[in-house]
Amino acid sequence: MSSWWHNALIYQIYPRSFNDSNGDGLGDLPGITAKLDHIADLGADAIWISPFFASPQKDFGYDVSDYCAIHPDYGTMADFDALLAGCHARGLKLMIDIVPSHCSDQHVWFEESRQSCDNPKADWFVWEDPKPDGSEPTNWLSFFGGHAWTWEPRRQQYYLHNFLKEQPNLNYANPEVVEAMLDVCRFWFDKGVDGFRLDAIHTMKADRNLIDNLPVEDFVPGDMPQDKQPFFRQRHDTGQLNQPAIQAFSARLRALADSYGDRFLMGEVHGEDYMQVSDTFTQPGRLHGTYNFGLLAWGGLTPAGLKEALEMAHQHFGASQRLTFALSNHDVPRSLSRMARANAVAPEHYADLQVMLTQMQTSLFSSNCLYQGEELGFVDSDSLTREDMQDPWGIEFYPAFMGRDTCRTPIAWDCEAAHGGFSTAKPWLPVDERHVKQAANAQVGLQGSVYERTKQHLAWRKQQPALLDGDFELLDCPDDMLVFKRASDSQTLICAFNFGAEAQDYAGQLILPYSAAFLPA
Repeated sequence: MSSWWHNALIYQIYPRSFNDSNGDGLGDLPGITAKLDHIADLGADAIWISPFFASPQKDFGYDVSDYCAIHPDYGTMADFDALLAGCHARGLKLMIDIVPSHCSDQHVWFEESRQSCDNPKADWFVWEDPKPDGSEPTNWLSFFGGHAWTWEPRRQQYYLHNFLKEQPNLNYANPEVVEAMLDVCRFWFDKGVDGFRLDAIHTMKADRNLIDNLPVEDFVPGDMPQDKQPFFRQRHDTGQLNQPAIQAFSARLRALADSYGDRFLMGEVHGEDYMQVSDTFTQPGRLHGTYNFGLLAWGGLTPAGLKEALEMAHQHFGASQRLTFALSNHDVPRSLSRMARANAVAPEHYADLQVMLTQMQTSLFSSNCLYQGEELGFVDSDSLTREDMQDPWGIEFYPAFMGRDTCRTPIAWDCEAAHGGFSTAKPWLPVDERHVKQAANAQVGLQGSVYERTKQHLAWRKQQPALLDGDFELLDCPDDMLVFKRASDSQTLICAFNFGAEAQDYAGQLILPYSAAFLPA
């Protein structure tokens, strides 16, 4: 019998922007509970919630100050228990976002560690002496700008942070750190959660390899944000990221998850060769799967780019369930905007394009993540001002790069209510007026809406053996199409997707612009 997560549709929730239950302008856990019927009715199998733990919110929850406490903005532990019960009552699994590589500089672990070189937590973080000239131990850069090392005068040492200086890296060479993080995971498994999305697990540090990063040879600026910051001018596989010692923790965590039964561990990983990285993290006895970045290109993908990404994924993994596909998340512009731009699609065709993108994604092998708002056809917000911005990454590189706020604006639930029904108060980010016109209550039950067409496809998908456990094969097709075959013992389907502005004849079937066809073979 296959695991629940095989071919599951996982609905990602960014809680701060999902639904506000108490009128403070911030989404919260009770707000999610109130909308579970929306998610279950859509046909999702699980939800994944981005961090809601105690945090100073320097990186909006990805800087955790207490892994086993709820930030008051999001509610209480009783609210979480009610949410978990509500999910399970509807047949939904619940995954949460664990941030193992780093915590907040306000976590009690780091507050103690930074005091001296000989306190009980002194070796819980990655501390290094300066070079003889006082400079940083290596040339490593932070993903969010600047150096990856910050000086602590009390210890006369530098500490490592691959992201903000307020997010110090934990030292996984210390067995006490490993046990502490396993205790965190055990706490949530005991609560009854069904799995973890493991944030940036490739950035963990479990060795003392201090080799300088090499430059990217013949660097050519690419899509944002690669051309906006120097981090991407370095290779990071010599010492900074994706070090082999990380896998000892992967194996320990997998053993813990397996002891609870059918639980899912999905690692967010990246690297110069992200397929090789994914393969490493999902070897037997390690993580079940990784979150695949192949379809998340910042500038979108044409059919040729999709074919290249899917061919690479299939060559490395077959239909092994070790990859989870996504077209959007809380860190990249929304899929509809990216893919419309890449394929020169006019706004009047956006609804058709969004439905087709979801049909394409959910017809691939393995599990899928659908980001909140994709089922409503939301585009990326383009009206944010400098005063609106909240994301530290975007603020650092404004105006050349707007960061991640554009995909994090609140969900519109009611086309007649203030702020789209997200909140009775001014939201933390403005609700996009285009989203208000496409609010959930304007689409649910409306034949032909993005929501209803998506719901119909997801219900149909669950009845197709070829899409649930079939082999995968890319097929030859015109340049503006993507066509692949899914074949199981009992069914074969030709899945054809027309990204062009003209109708296409494929295998005797006329396929309209920005639409899909599923042909028996």
